[in-house]
Amino acid sequence: MTTRTVAPTPRGESRRPSPAVVLIALGAGLLVLALVSACVGQVPTSPAEVLGSIAHRIGFDVGPMPAHPVGEVTLWEVRFPRVILAIVVGAGLACAGALLQGVFANPLAEPGVIGVSAGAAVGACAVILTGGAFVAGTAVAAAAFVTGLVTTILVYLLARSEGRTEVVTLVLTGVAINAFAGGLIAFFTFVADPAARDQIVFWQLGSLNGATWQAVAVVTPMAIVGIAVTMLIAHRLDLLALGEAAAAHLGVNVERLRQIAVLIVALLVSASVAFTGIILFVGLVVPHLMRMIVGPAHRILIPASVLCGAIVLLAADLGARTLVPNADLPLGMLTSLVGGPFFFWMLRRTRKQQGGWA
Repeated sequence: MTTRTVAPTPRGESRRPSPAVVLIALGAGLLVLALVSACVGQVPTSPAEVLGSIAHRIGFDVGPMPAHPVGEVTLWEVRFPRVILAIVVGAGLACAGALLQGVFANPLAEPGVIGVSAGAAVGACAVILTGGAFVAGTAVAAAAFVTGLVTTILVYLLARSEGRTEVVTLVLTGVAINAFAGGLIAFFTFVADPAARDQIVFWQLGSLNGATWQAVAVVTPMAIVGIAVTMLIAHRLDLLALGEAAAAHLGVNVERLRQIAVLIVALLVSASVAFTGIILFVGLVVPHLMRMIVGPAHRILIPASVLCGAIVLLAADLGARTLVPNADLPLGMLTSLVGGPFFFWMLRRTRKQQGGWA
């Protein structure tokens, strides 16, 4: 009888599941959660009614229609835009986080590091202050998007020296810009009238309460472009993980790669926070968690982060709508309260089992 010897798993390493299995599980989980989120609300709707309404809209009279008199309107004017925007924003923030962590070669990097969120907040607060508490939401979103992009470009230009950009300099410049933006936001909040002040504070807390099809139509194309370009440069990120010198020797233009990455992050995050306000920890925790599960290869890490980010933000929004009856909790508050301790646990687990980058 032949005895087969199985090589022991190295200490600190666990067998990772198949990437295909992980992606399929995440995709299935996202579909189920989206269906549940569309059902939950003050107007009772069953999963069969949700699916029946969708089928009816695309030309198939299959399944029951919503029985409630305003059920159809509620689904298509309130819940579906909110569900889709949560998916798109969560996917965009997680993709931006994975990209930034890959470029910085640091699992603690997140989109806020380069000032995009703070810059977007300055633009939104300025418009609210000058336009009053009842300024159009599209004006606030447009200002947040533009100032987020401009702030990121400014951080990059200030960090650039002698034709190249040092990661440490970029991070420190981002910290300085974030501090300056925080001072501006505090000033705007101080001089605003009470109604505008409430709106400024609420915007910074993050929410999907104002989700519309117009917002979905603006954010979705930008998210698709950003995620697609990130996938195209995924193999270069893997080479960059070998070190700048090794990556350059293998044909990677490191400086150009960083320029592309910073621009993509600015696009994804600016478009996301423009309509939702500041949402923290999705871009930090999700890529770190997926790296622990699927490994560091970006061709798998990025789509896994995109799906998981959509799930996390959709689940957070579901909690924001249901944890307190007849109330819509701030989304950024929930992601911070859950994401902070969860990220600390992941750091402790990673250092204990693997001693570093997971």
